[in-house]
Amino acid sequence: MDLIQSYDEKSDEEQQKQQQLQDDEEPSTSSPDSSPPRISFPSKTSAPKVDDTMFALTVADTNRALNKPIDPVQHVVAFNPTYEQLWAPIYGPAHPYAKDGIAQGMRNHKLGFVENAAIEPFLFDEQYNTFHKYGYAADPSGSLGNNFVGDLEKLQENDGITVYNIPQHEQKKRKLEKKKELKESEEGGDTSVDMDMDLVENPASEEWLKKNRKSPWSGKKEGLNTELTEEQKKYAEEYAIKKAEKEKGGERDKGEAVVDKSTFHGKEEKDYQGRSWIAPPKDAKAANDKCYMPKRWIHTWSGHTKGVSAIRFFPKHGHLLLSAGMDSKVKIWDVFNSGKCMRTYMGHGKAVRDISFSNDGTKFLSAGYDKNIKYWDTETGQVISSFSTGKIPYVVKLNPDDDKQNILLAGMSDKKIVQWDMNSGQITQEYDQHLGAVNTITFFDDNRRFVTSSDDKSLRVWEFGIPVVIKYISEPHMHSMPAISLHPNANWIAAQSLDNQILIYGTKDKFQLNKKKRFAGHIVAGYACQVNFSPDGQYVMSGDGEGKCWFWNWKTCKVSRTLKCHEGVCIGAEWHPLEQSKVATCGWDGLIKYW
Repeated sequence: MDLIQSYDEKSDEEQQKQQQLQDDEEPSTSSPDSSPPRISFPSKTSAPKVDDTMFALTVADTNRALNKPIDPVQHVVAFNPTYEQLWAPIYGPAHPYAKDGIAQGMRNHKLGFVENAAIEPFLFDEQYNTFHKYGYAADPSGSLGNNFVGDLEKLQENDGITVYNIPQHEQKKRKLEKKKELKESEEGGDTSVDMDMDLVENPASEEWLKKNRKSPWSGKKEGLNTELTEEQKKYAEEYAIKKAEKEKGGERDKGEAVVDKSTFHGKEEKDYQGRSWIAPPKDAKAANDKCYMPKRWIHTWSGHTKGVSAIRFFPKHGHLLLSAGMDSKVKIWDVFNSGKCMRTYMGHGKAVRDISFSNDGTKFLSAGYDKNIKYWDTETGQVISSFSTGKIPYVVKLNPDDDKQNILLAGMSDKKIVQWDMNSGQITQEYDQHLGAVNTITFFDDNRRFVTSSDDKSLRVWEFGIPVVIKYISEPHMHSMPAISLHPNANWIAAQSLDNQILIYGTKDKFQLNKKKRFAGHIVAGYACQVNFSPDGQYVMSGDGEGKCWFWNWKTCKVSRTLKCHEGVCIGAEWHPLEQSKVATCGWDGLIKYW
């Protein structure tokens, strides 16, 4: 209340003062030039008071700090130093963080900081070479620059010339000497009469050197032998014949030449009715569509002296089994009756890598490490034709269409898939996109397309006959896939991946990985173990590196059964096309087993 009263009293006093002012100025208000009264108020600021003396001292201190080098011991720098300050050489005591007292940033040499020399490189070389030739040189530490060190008598004698500062008369003298030497060499050295004969005949003298001086290239063109020796003529003839053969037949026959032989081991090639031994039995047909897993071992075929690399059942009937051995032989075995070897095909010089039947089984292909691909007649054992590009074929396939059984595809070690027309023997197409050796060729989509896998850890899908990749599958996590098999319903392919799993890809539009289906448990890292399906597509099977054969359920992806089949690697496994619970396996122990 007291505050309010005091405020009211103050306001009354102000009103009275204003009234008085108005009364005093009444006469002036009548004038039109008069202006309203101006009231001046004292100025106020909200900024705090600053001690100007301290500020001035701080600025002065900062300016002083900007000019002096940084102390390497201090941990905090209170201002922004310049580049020169940061790299300024350190004076005084040794640097605490460097062994030899020199900051690491100042080093331009392993012994520390080396400044540029005061003498130019050209001048240094000039004086260095002059000293070694004449024995004197300019003293770089001389104050006047004309002081010399070394042989001063020689200096006076040569009038202080350097190696790079030869006087005119000396240069002319040298040119004349060179011209004289050239004339002497052209004239055959007739001026030797003027020389002392003893000096000319002495190899240690300069005169002998001048007379016998020769260019390192002299005499190279003299006496060119235009006539060839007998050996050279013989070699030239052989080379001409080879070249003519190469031009005539292309690069076809580059593989090792091996005599083709075949031996029949059966009782007779035709039975009493005149049917061939390869003819399928008439009563061979599937009992029902459902397949069952094999339980026991029922037969063994042993005839290969080394490991077996691949097996193939006779198409559609499976009454014969073809096997490729590392002993360079291909054998065919009776499955339905006697269980014995029926015929041996010997046409390769090295191990046989792959085999493939034609659609009707009357012919088959074999590919060997001797770089040859051979097309055999199954019944007679004769080689119909042979193909080679000079590279190792890793996989061979005939086009599955009945009207294209003359077209052969081979995946080679030089990253190409080569296509031959076997009727003409000519290469009709080359699919060259892979970055590594091609391991598999698998047809799908009614044989219009095929997929290939390679050592470059990728899958590539091709249109048959067009050498352009239509789908390229390569991920950082992918491994090489040395074996691929098509599902019986043709909607999926199973790829044996070298990270110990079988991956499933859809063959429809996008050709994508099916992440829900993955079969694992076996050990195949480093081995091209064959993967296969049961004829009804219910089971997936594969050999492994420990000699086992694994069976998985297609729907659940769980392991249904494992069989210990071989000692060593079980490389191949084939399900019989008609007998629902029978499987053939082959291994590197040289045996083929029937389960």
